[in-house]
Amino acid sequence: MFKTPLSPKPTSDGAFSPSSLALRVATVHKTDFEPIEYPDACSVGDRRILMICTEERNMTMANGKKFSTGNHPVEMLLPMMHLTNAGFEIDVVTPTGAPVRIEMWAMPDKDEAVQTYYESFKDTFERPGSVTDFVTSSMNDTSPYVAVFLPGGHGAMLGLPRNEDVGRIIRWCHDRDLHMLALCHGPAALLAANLSDPDNPANSTATGGQFVYSGYKIAAFPDRADTQTPRIGYMPGKMPWHFGEQLEQLGVTIINTKADDTCHTDRKFVSGASPRAANNFGKMAARVLLDQLNQQPA
Repeated sequence: MFKTPLSPKPTSDGAFSPSSLALRVATVHKTDFEPIEYPDACSVGDRRILMICTEERNMTMANGKKFSTGNHPVEMLLPMMHLTNAGFEIDVVTPTGAPVRIEMWAMPDKDEAVQTYYESFKDTFERPGSVTDFVTSSMNDTSPYVAVFLPGGHGAMLGLPRNEDVGRIIRWCHDRDLHMLALCHGPAALLAANLSDPDNPANSTATGGQFVYSGYKIAAFPDRADTQTPRIGYMPGKMPWHFGEQLEQLGVTIINTKADDTCHTDRKFVSGASPRAANNFGKMAARVLLDQLNQQPA
C-alpha cells in the first residue's frame, strides 16, 4: 500500500496513529509551559484534586478503523504542573484502576520540564486508583477535594461518558460547589452526569431533571474541527459521534469555534479549548483555586 505524509500510521495492535503531516501540524517538541512560582501556594491542610483519566486506547471511527488515542500528554501534564506548583496534591483515577492511556505520539520529547514531571508521575499513571473505589470510600462531605479535573485527548470520549460512577462524581462535584476543570475533549466525560442516577432518579434529564451544567458557557474542542482533522490524517476516519452537540442539547454553550488557546471561567467551571490552551488553562485553574482558598476563613 502506497503511503504519503497524509497516511495515518498503523500501530502494533491494528489501530492507527496520526500521519506525519498531522504530527507536524498538531503536536510540538517543546511546550510553552511557564514555570511560575505561586507566593500564596496552598500550604495549609490537605487540598486535593481528582483527575479522571481514560483507561481505553482505541476509538472505533465511523468507517470501522481504530484511532490510537488516550489522554493528551500536554493537556494533562501542563495543568498538573501548574496545580502542583500551586501546592495541590493530584490523585489519578481511571474507571477500574487500569493504567492511564496516553497519546505518547503527542509527548513533547524535547521539553525537559515536561519529561521530568511525567517521570515523577509515571508509576501513578501505571497504577492509578479506581473511580469505583473513590465513589465508595472518598466521595463524602468531609473529603479534602477542591476540584475535579477532566484532561483532554479523544480518549476522554471512551468509556467515561457512559460510566455511572463518573456521573456520580460529576454531580457530587457540582452539588458540593467544587471546581470543575476540563480541557479540550475532557468535557465529553460530563455527559456521564446525564445518565440515570439510581440514588436520585430525578437528577436525570430523562426524568425531567436538569443537567448539572445546563446554562454554563465553556471552551472545548469544537466539533467542527473534529470533522476536519481526518483530512490531514490525524485520524483514520470520521468521528463516530460528537460530544459538543450532545452537551449543547443539554444546555451547555461552547464559546469557541476554533481549536485555539481560548480559556474561560464560568462560576466554578474552568475550561480550555485545545492543547494550545493547556498552559494558560493551568495558570487559570491554579489561580482560581488559590483565590478561592484565600477567601475562606482561616
